[in-house]
Amino acid sequence: MLNFELHLPTHFVFGKGVELETGKKVKELGGSHVLVHYGTGSVVRSGLLNRVVASLKEEGIQVELLGGAIPNPLDTLVYEGIELVRKTGVDFVLGVGGGSAIDSAKAIALGAPYDGDFWDFYSYKVVPQACIPVGVVLTLSGTGSESSNSSVITRSATRVKRGVNVEVQRPVLAIMNPELTYTLPPYQTAAGVTDIMSHILERYFTNTPDVEVTDRLCEGLLLTVIHAAKLAIREPDNYNARAQLMWAGTLAHNNLCGVGRQQDWACHAIEHELSGLYDVAHGAGLAVVTPAWMRYTMHHNTLRFAQLAERVWGCSMNYEHPEYTALEGIIRFEHFLRDIGMPVTLKELGAKAEDIPYLAAHTKMGNAGTHTGYFVPLTPKDVEKVLHLADK
Repeated sequence: MLNFELHLPTHFVFGKGVELETGKKVKELGGSHVLVHYGTGSVVRSGLLNRVVASLKEEGIQVELLGGAIPNPLDTLVYEGIELVRKTGVDFVLGVGGGSAIDSAKAIALGAPYDGDFWDFYSYKVVPQACIPVGVVLTLSGTGSESSNSSVITRSATRVKRGVNVEVQRPVLAIMNPELTYTLPPYQTAAGVTDIMSHILERYFTNTPDVEVTDRLCEGLLLTVIHAAKLAIREPDNYNARAQLMWAGTLAHNNLCGVGRQQDWACHAIEHELSGLYDVAHGAGLAVVTPAWMRYTMHHNTLRFAQLAERVWGCSMNYEHPEYTALEGIIRFEHFLRDIGMPVTLKELGAKAEDIPYLAAHTKMGNAGTHTGYFVPLTPKDVEKVLHLADK
C-alpha cells in the first residue's frame, strides 16, 4: 500500500425530505448570498427548485438563480455564472441537480475568484488556488461529484472535454434525498449505475500490490450496485434501492476506495472524447469503452481480472487457465450492461468507426504527456485498438 492523504470536508445530509434543510445548513456553513445553479427540466417541474429557494429565503439568505445546466456542461454557461457571481457578490454556489449542474457550479466557483480565464484550469495552464464554497442538492446517482474533488467541462467551440481535480473545489455540503431520483428515466438510472461502476473499476485496476482493504471496498460496492441497479430499474420508487445507489455513488468517487494505490483512468479519458464529440451520456460511453479496454489489457495482470470475475461476478476460478475466468467476468459485465439498457458497441452508441483516429488523437495523454492510464499506459495507437474492439 502506498502513502496517502485523505481529507473529506463534505457535510452530508441524507434521507427523505432533507432538501427542506438546505437553507439551515448553508447558513451554518457561512453562506449569506447564494447562487443556485440548476438545469431546465425536472428540478423546476417537480417543485424542487422552489422548495430549495424557499428554504434559503426562510434563513434570510439572498438568492441568485442561474438555470440552463445541460449534460456535458459547456463553458459558455460557466462564463455567465462567473460574471453573475462577481457582479452580485455571491459567497456560496449551490448546484441543484445531477453531475452536470454540480460540475458547472464547481467551475463557476473556481473561476469567480480568479483574475484570468477559468479555462486556464481545464487546459492545465494554472492550478486553482481558491474556490467559493460549493454545496449540492443531488438528484441523480452516478457522478459522485457531490463530494469529489473533480469537475468536467466541455469547450463549446472545439468540443474538447477536460477535467480538473483539486481539493479546493470539493463540496462543503451535500443534500441527498434518494426520493428525488424516483422519476429518472431508466436509461439515466442505468447510465448513472455505469458511471458508479467505472469510478470503482478505475481504482480497482492497479499495479500497486497488497491493497486488500481497498480491493474489498471496491468489490463490496460493486456487488451492492449490481443488486440495487436491477431493483431500481424494475421498481423506480424503491427507496432502499435508490438509497443504496445514491450512497454507493458517493463512496465510489470520494476516493475512499482509491487511497494507497495507483489508479488508472484511461477509460474516462477515452470516453470524454466520445461524449465531447457526440454529446452522449457519460455512463453510456463508459459502457462501450470499459469492456473493450478490459479485453485489451486483460493479459497485463490476468489474475486481477480473474479475481474480479470470481469475487464480483460469481465465476468459478480456473486455476490452470485463469484467463478463461477473467474473460468470463468481462462477458458477464457486458451482459449486465445490456440487461440494464446500456450500449456496449460504438454502433449502438451512435459513434462512427471512421472517427476512431480522431478520438484517439485527441484523448488526453496525462501519463508523462505520452500515454493515458497507468495500469497499462496507452499510446494513441493503443486507444485506437481499444476503440476498434468496441466497434463490433
